[in-house]
Amino acid sequence: MKTPHLVLKNGTLLDGTGRPRFFADLAIVDNYIASIDAPGTLIAADELDCTGLMIAPGFIDTHSHSDLRVLSEPQLPMKIRQGITLEIFGQDGISVAPIRAADRPQMAQQLAGLLGRHEKEWDWESVGEYLSAIERTQPSVDCAYLIPHGAVRLHALGMEDRLATPDEIRVMQNLIRQAMREGALGLSTGLIYPPCCFADTAELIALCQTVAEFDGVFVAHMRSESDYLEDAVAEMIAIGKHSGVRVHLSHFKAAGRDNWAKIDAVLAMIHQAQTDGMRLTADQYPYIAGSTMMGAILPPWAHAGGVEATLTRLASAAERARMRTLMLDRSRADWDNFWKWSGAEGIIIADIPSGRSPEYLGKNLAEAAQLKWQRDHLSEAEVVDFAFALLAEERMGVGMISFSQSEEVVQKILRQPYVNACTDGLLGGKPHPRAYGTYPRILGRYVRELNLLTLEEAVHKLSGLAAQTFRLKEYGQLRTGARANLVIFDAERVMDCATFENSKQYPTGIEYVIVEGRLLIEGDAQYQPGSGIAVRSSA
Repeated sequence: MKTPHLVLKNGTLLDGTGRPRFFADLAIVDNYIASIDAPGTLIAADELDCTGLMIAPGFIDTHSHSDLRVLSEPQLPMKIRQGITLEIFGQDGISVAPIRAADRPQMAQQLAGLLGRHEKEWDWESVGEYLSAIERTQPSVDCAYLIPHGAVRLHALGMEDRLATPDEIRVMQNLIRQAMREGALGLSTGLIYPPCCFADTAELIALCQTVAEFDGVFVAHMRSESDYLEDAVAEMIAIGKHSGVRVHLSHFKAAGRDNWAKIDAVLAMIHQAQTDGMRLTADQYPYIAGSTMMGAILPPWAHAGGVEATLTRLASAAERARMRTLMLDRSRADWDNFWKWSGAEGIIIADIPSGRSPEYLGKNLAEAAQLKWQRDHLSEAEVVDFAFALLAEERMGVGMISFSQSEEVVQKILRQPYVNACTDGLLGGKPHPRAYGTYPRILGRYVRELNLLTLEEAVHKLSGLAAQTFRLKEYGQLRTGARANLVIFDAERVMDCATFENSKQYPTGIEYVIVEGRLLIEGDAQYQPGSGIAVRSSA
């Protein structure tokens, strides 16, 4: 063995498997853990005294939206400071590769409310080229990628609201094969977002059969997380059963007060599918509010044809009236109607990437509409019209936070042994606090304060379980030969500080973060440049 360049001494190790903690020293050689041995037995030129601290595998964010931010701010301080050392991009079926040059402007506009804007020209087309672009920035964290369903559908049949033909499905399958060979971990979809929402179950089964050829994972924002939650989970189970793919449910939740009671039946469905041999997992952020692009408040048909077609509809009084009627009808909805779940007071304007109207950031739609028109007591229809106007003015480039969930359901999901953690963090404007606080929140609130999980169980969810789910074989555990991605924290102090009122606050208690064998975080100091790599699957 080469001489270690760093030894972590006198720490308590949580190895990521869920097994009990133990005292040991840990030696690092280059990018890997070289040895774990009894305290006092390992020697290196540099030693880090971890007395009183926990040493864990670096945390893995299995649902990240840093796809463009990593190119402009590769330090990603909001992630690495909470102990995240690996992020998985390409979520919700909508991301930046594969992309044809002709489709870049439309995709950049569509994604602005979710990923923000990248001021430089997109200089990649394939997944492999995008991963290489990431590596050139020397990011602080390691980065992996899922193939976005929407990108391959855009390539095959544009933004059309129709079923794919057999020839178009073959085009998408070939794009998936190419991207898997270039290192993607699997396929993602977002079945409330265009153009993914225009696909039927048969299309998803066909595409997932291709993913299964590589033992990839299918990661799904389901067709419903509210009124039709049970139907949506049944669709995911059918896809897994008929394609053989491993299925992973994104940001698992039950949205809307009327739907919270459904969670027990849904958990029973999942348990039965697992008992029947299906590989079915999920991730979750530990908050009662979600966050996405504000265009999601519109009915799915309003997005057919792409951003320009949506803007044309928003310019039409008749089309706005049609959308408004559907959004305000709380008796039924055949899509995930955010207005029904949250109302105007529960939808917060989180990001306007253009930089215009900063006075709206952090305000709910009712407050922003009152500010716009200098009137109190606006009707709900008038607030809807304000939302339409804002989307039109910003060409759909607006991000939002929406309150719709129950803390009791959040905790019930968190206790499930197959559910790992994620941030689902949008990073622009005044973001959701999950982008800065998810992992310390689990360790502080749900372990130390509420005793909902043991520390061993929590670290397993933040590292080893995530690595296992996504076939990240060198990650997620403290063992000889694993990647030297580690987080060292104070179990008595670790806690999130980010709030909905002041979300850009770093946590406390994360003392050191090591990525690819290099110490990048020490207290409040961050070292540059990063040492992260683009993690490619072995497909």
